[in-house]
Amino acid sequence: MFRNQYDTDVTTWSPAGRLFQVEYAMEAVKQGSAAIGLRSKTHVVLACVNKSNSELSSHQRKIFKVDDHIGVAIAGLTADGRVLSRYMRSECINYGYTYESPLPVGRLVVQLADKAQVCTQRSWKRPYGVGLLVAGLDESGAHLYYNCPSGNYFEYQAFAIGSRSQAAKTYLERKFENFTGSSRDELIKDALFAIRETLQGEKLTSTVCTVAVVGVGEAFNILDQATVQALINEFEISGEEGPTNESVAEEAGGESGGAATEEGGAATEQETAPMDI
Repeated sequence: MFRNQYDTDVTTWSPAGRLFQVEYAMEAVKQGSAAIGLRSKTHVVLACVNKSNSELSSHQRKIFKVDDHIGVAIAGLTADGRVLSRYMRSECINYGYTYESPLPVGRLVVQLADKAQVCTQRSWKRPYGVGLLVAGLDESGAHLYYNCPSGNYFEYQAFAIGSRSQAAKTYLERKFENFTGSSRDELIKDALFAIRETLQGEKLTSTVCTVAVVGVGEAFNILDQATVQALINEFEISGEEGPTNESVAEEAGGESGGAATEEGGAATEQETAPMDI
């Protein structure tokens, strides 16, 4: 049942200096459906894969609006993500009421990381089993952060979390140097291409993904399905094979890497806990 004698309590260190319960929480993030974020100087785009338990059920929400200038995308336990997004929303309201100005994105991320860290140091609590991509815009510009269940946080130009996210990371690593000067539509296009990489051959439609945008002159908003489908159709007409039209060597390497990713993705799907949406 247990991995070893050191993983029964979140406050118990192993001789190797590891906290296994925290690592298990980080593993829960990898089993959730993929979420992607990327930013330019003026905009941040979040995108996620919608996954339902069965054909008869609807999918769980994966992107939440926190404030007009902040939103989050989650991967892992959606219940934990919902609780944390509500906490973030409350912090934004309290800060706005007290100081009559929007809460800086970096400060909110630090508060969220501190809240997650407490759960790694109390025996009567468990770590949050969810990773959050926090997108926001403040006086210092556009920001994209990743909050980890361990209490760590990192700022990224582009990042992907969740199951089969490695394929999206590979695409983002090839393109990230162009993101800084990208327009809003170009960011959305790259986000959709990255999402498509995680689908492992499944057709990309507006029903299997959600896209949200925040930027200069644009409050955080989740695009409706009709808008997303129109963008997908437009980008496919302009060249669906755009992201993969690299050199022959890269294509060969991508195919071998894709096969390995597919095998890993299949194994991950089999191990996914029922509560991970």
